[in-house]
Amino acid sequence: MANSTQNEKLSSDELLKEESNYLRGTLESSLKNDITGSLPFEDMKILKFHGSYQQHDRDLEKERRKQKLEPLYQFMIRVRAAGGVATPAQWLALDKISTDFADGTLKLTTRQSFQFHGIFKKNLKTSIQAINASLLSTIATCGDVNRNVMCNPNPFKSAVAEEAYDYAAQLSEYFLPKSNAYYEIWLDKEKVKTTQEEVEPLYKKRYLPRKFKIGIAIPPNNDIDIYASDLGFTVIEEDGKLVGFNVSVGGGMGATFGDESTYPRLADYIGFITPEELIPVAEKVIEIQRDFGNRVDRKHARIKYTIAHRGIDWFVDELQKRLGYTLAPNKPFIFTTNGDLYGWLKGINNRWFYTLFVENGRVRDAENYTLKTALREIAQVHTGDFRLTGNQNLIIGNVKEEDKAEIEAILIKHGVINDTSHTGLRRNAIACVALNTCGLAFAEAERYLPSLITKLDVIIRKYGLDEEAITIRMTGCPNGCGRSRLGEIGFIGKSPGRYNLYLGASHNGDRLNTLYLEQLDEAQILKELEPIIKSYAEERKEGETFGDFVHRKEIVQ
Repeated sequence: MANSTQNEKLSSDELLKEESNYLRGTLESSLKNDITGSLPFEDMKILKFHGSYQQHDRDLEKERRKQKLEPLYQFMIRVRAAGGVATPAQWLALDKISTDFADGTLKLTTRQSFQFHGIFKKNLKTSIQAINASLLSTIATCGDVNRNVMCNPNPFKSAVAEEAYDYAAQLSEYFLPKSNAYYEIWLDKEKVKTTQEEVEPLYKKRYLPRKFKIGIAIPPNNDIDIYASDLGFTVIEEDGKLVGFNVSVGGGMGATFGDESTYPRLADYIGFITPEELIPVAEKVIEIQRDFGNRVDRKHARIKYTIAHRGIDWFVDELQKRLGYTLAPNKPFIFTTNGDLYGWLKGINNRWFYTLFVENGRVRDAENYTLKTALREIAQVHTGDFRLTGNQNLIIGNVKEEDKAEIEAILIKHGVINDTSHTGLRRNAIACVALNTCGLAFAEAERYLPSLITKLDVIIRKYGLDEEAITIRMTGCPNGCGRSRLGEIGFIGKSPGRYNLYLGASHNGDRLNTLYLEQLDEAQILKELEPIIKSYAEERKEGETFGDFVHRKEIVQ
């Protein structure tokens, strides 16, 4: 299949990938340069494929410039764990890395990954080696490849859920890059000597035009936000058995301010497949994006634009041509929520699972809330596992009946057992990292949203909506890491202290929100939201969600 950009000028990123010698670049020698805390621009780009981004502490930017010092460069490392599952031993290893080499915290991401922040270049290789020693990896958690595969975090809700998790792990492993670069650079493996040229059978020399995200959702819970995935598989269950998946393509939340040719897009469902077709279909979808994705303009390089520009009918025809058969029609399913269910749940294996609220996914110790210490103590006695949700929360999983009381006692001792006084608004909040480390952020998100919710909670309680599960999401820029466009209340940072307010996403994640007002400061946010919240409390229909209400009342359209 000829590449659609063969006669066009490629972006600099495409040329860089092609000339990188399968993701090696000059990373190995650059890491040894101790004169600077940064990497050359080209190696920063290649580093992403290895699971890390170069960042710097933006809080210290002005002061360091005054002192004629370079920015305080540091690195974010993301850990690959299909479906977000880790053993207690792995949790302890990650805890130690965060203490010894990072900023002392762990970030649980919206894609069921672990992130470290604040790692200096001198500790980068040591940290990645320690992650691999725990039998986890950072490979392909960033970059223009398939990334961490998401799945319902509790596979023991049913036999179907357990089977779906196994498929997620298979997809994650199958679509890893085949280059040995990662193992040579970080794990000191010798380059394999062969007369044959190294190849990437799927990704080729240029890899994909942009990042690619796969998820598996299990109705009625859309807790991984399947509509935001480049490629999604929605489990279809009949008589208690997993009979296949509805396939969805073309989701993505990112956009650029001031560029109306960029936009968030929900995935389209294109047909039903059997479990045996899962990997072949995924492979052909990725091939189509590899061959037809935009390699000239990275802002239009996601699969959502490939589909939007060529049409969903063209995409389905191309997929079926490559498969050699026609997809079966979609089968019916229903999503009811994209949130998490907190507290204890007994699995089909007679083990217990405790879903713990972790505000914005940040695992740290604070006064009267020593979360990091609590989880370390639990990991030292726990014989089950830890599971990350797509909403930045944590499931302490596979707890034996006889261990349940001890784990609950540790949570109580450290003040981290789920607080029943938290409103439904706080329990359904997501925020991206944003400032001080993300170079793309225009405004705060993770560090600010909790205090804004405290002020909104006054209004929520005033009108008796304490338990109402309203999704609220905040990002520091429009790139979509916190899926702010899927919040019933969504905020996107426009400048320091000012946010665009979006309203009206569905509670189950199948409708985007709509821009309501721009450039609001905190006082304006509270002023604008109070009458809408009051109206919702007084005029909603039975069972009507906040997002549906603002649409019915035509607050947004």
